[in-house]
Amino acid sequence: MHTARYTFATTITLANNVKLENVSKMLGHTNTRMTLHYAHIMNESLAQEMNKVAAIMGE
Repeated sequence: MHTARYTFATTITLANNVKLENVSKMLGHTNTRMTLHYAHIMNESLAQEMNKVAAIMGE
């Protein structure tokens, strides 16, 4: 169940620019602070991907 919620929050919604407030309501969170955990993970993932691009461009 946790994996499904995590995938929904990160891959399906936040990665497709769904507003954090809307994702929070979809997940049944009482406030967006609970949902920020998923957004933080997305930011880390984005940074890792950008590092890969930078490495390729630097070659």
